[in-house]
This record gives sequence, structure tokens and C-alpha cells, in this order.
Amino acid sequence: MKIALMDSGIGLLPAAAAVRRLRPDADLVLSSDPDGMPWGPRTPQDVTAHALDAARAAAQHRPDALIVACNTASVHALPALRAELEPTLPVIGTVPAVKPAAAGGVPVAIWATPATTGSPYQRALIRDFAQGVAVTAVPCPGLADAVQHADEDGIDRALAAAAALTPPDVRTVVLGCTHYELVAERIRAALRGPGRAPVVLHGSAGAVAAQALRRIGARPAPSAEPSSALTVILSGHVRELPQAALAYAEGRLLKAMSPAR
Repeated sequence: MKIALMDSGIGLLPAAAAVRRLRPDADLVLSSDPDGMPWGPRTPQDVTAHALDAARAAAQHRPDALIVACNTASVHALPALRAELEPTLPVIGTVPAVKPAAAGGVPVAIWATPATTGSPYQRALIRDFAQGVAVTAVPCPGLADAVQHADEDGIDRALAAAAALTPPDVRTVVLGCTHYELVAERIRAALRGPGRAPVVLHGSAGAVAAQALRRIGARPAPSAEPSSALTVILSGHVRELPQAALAYAEGRLLKAMSPAR
């Protein structure tokens, strides 16, 4: 079994690590676009072109499923990706976890890139799944880029700015960019303080990993022998994991896999 994941950068690591935990025997193909990132400021047509390039590079390795581990690509490119690749290759998109976050009825904040924060897509999610719930949209300029480059000072500054925009009564935070899951504990820490309620974070990595397995009829088997291989594709070329990926536990987990031959 082989699962491919694509993103502009290392935001695919959380979902890849989730697949790894569910099926240690699965081979993984990670296709990202460091030469073309960030995708957020690009036009929808440009995002689609870059996403198709990353998906095609992954598809050459004949995976059983492709996870689009990127909110921006899922918003703009998912129809084009499915039109080209399905039904031969199932394509699983990433949707911010607004629905489960709002189910508790407590105040919610959605942390996302500025482009996603102002998008009709996010407004539609709030309208469809969070009616009657207090929702605060929190743009996080610079956070994904700082996470991508493991820029500690940049991460701290972006987290402090986003925390300042998050009302103190917020109990649930939706991580609307896959990069943010790599710094989940630091987000929790940034939201601690006098007068603040403890927060629950809702990411998407676990859900999309499980959905990918369902789409190909595979069951989680975490006790399986982890004899799997890793292929890393950077802007169309097979390479090693970027050094910045090893700053995160998810990257180190994947680094321990055997390189594909």
C-alpha cells in the first residue's frame, strides 16, 4: 500500500505522520513545491497549476491514494485534481474542522492564512456548520512561512499576534492551515494566560489520514511491522526531507523510514 500527500511545503507532515501511525506498513510519497510556495497569495488558477504539477509528480510513483494536505489547494484545485486523477487515483481534500469545532456550541476561533480568512469558502463553512456559535476569524500573516522555515522568532511573533486577536472566551480553535498543526503545543501555550479558558485545537491531519484509508478499503493496523519506504519530491525532483522538517516531531518520525529504492 502506498499513500501520496501533496502540499506547497512541509504542511503535509502532520497528515503523513498520521498515516504512518495508522499504517506503519504503508509506503509514503511526499510531493511539495518549495520553488513555488507560498501558494496563498497566488490566483486560484495559479494555485491549480502548481497543485496539478505536485500531484502529477506524486502520481508517477503509482500511489493508491492522494491526500491534498493543503487548505488552499483543496479550496481552489480539488475539482481539477479529481477531474484529472480520479477514479484511477482517489483524491482526498483537506477541510478545516469547523463542523466538529462548532458542535460543542462554545466560542470558536479559526486561525488561518489571510487569504483563507477572507475567502467565500471559509464564510460558507461558518454559515453551514456554525450557525448560532460565536466564531472569530483570526488571520495569521507570516505563521505558515515561519513554520515552513523553522523560524523560531518568526513563529513566536506570529503566534503572539494571532493570540492577541483571539477573544479570551474562545474555547476551541480550528487550525485552518496544515502548517499550524506542526506548532500545536506552541499555539496552546500562546493562548494560556489570566482570564483565558483552556482551548481545544481542531486540526485535520487525523481525519484526512483515516479518510484516505477508507477510500482504498484499508483498515488501521498500528501494530503492523513498520517496513515501509519514503519518497520525497521537491518541486518535481526526488530529494531528501528538507532540513527544516526535522525541527518537528512529525518530520523526525518520517525521517526514520527507509528511503524508497
